[in-house]
Amino acid sequence: MDWILDPAIWASLATLTALEIILGIDNIIFVSIVAETLPESQRPMARRIGLGLALILRLVMLSALAWIVGLTAPLAEIQGFTLSWRDLILLLGGLFLLYKGTHEIHNSVEGENGETKAKVSAGFAGVIGQIIVLDLVFSIDSVITAVGMVDDLGVMIAAVVIAMAVMIVAAGPIASFIEKHPTTKMLALSFLMLVGVALVADGLHFHIPRGYIYFAVFFSAAVEVLNLVARAQRKKAEG
Repeated sequence: MDWILDPAIWASLATLTALEIILGIDNIIFVSIVAETLPESQRPMARRIGLGLALILRLVMLSALAWIVGLTAPLAEIQGFTLSWRDLILLLGGLFLLYKGTHEIHNSVEGENGETKAKVSAGFAGVIGQIIVLDLVFSIDSVITAVGMVDDLGVMIAAVVIAMAVMIVAAGPIASFIEKHPTTKMLALSFLMLVGVALVADGLHFHIPRGYIYFAVFFSAAVEVLNLVARAQRKKAEG
């Protein structure tokens, strides 16, 4: 029980938990947007199942650290380019995000007809399937980050569980906010496409520092908040 009094363990737990929450923002946004194609009564269940599966995937991967390390081993070499399983998964996940983001933006721009068509064609199992595909991609990045930062498996598991609990609680309010404000949905979709580009670049061994991506997103979000406040004040003045 000496770990309870070890400040280094608590510091690493707090740091890793905060980082896992930040890395999980894109997962929450994706789950919220995909669940929006379902009837309103099914959306909370889809979000909980999606994030619950993400937690299970992360814990399974953390329990198989040797397998995670093996994912970075060379799978094939094409004209000097070394391809690993991790590269392949990131490439496919990034392309899927780009496709999904483009598709959802197209439906939003089309208006009510496009939205109706999308909601009719989306089934509960299909939505969960899409969430599982991206959970796998996001989980790999999350677990590799945890392995690179902390040596203690218990700390990794605790940080992932705490971060996922925070994400499950936050998913509902974030989804409601996106549903009420269409312009924030467009911003969220653009963010997902930006993450997709970063995943494809990582798969091709061109690493884009995540700090640049998150700075761009937070800056855009801050501008959107100012727009929402200005819009609310105009409505109040007109009313």
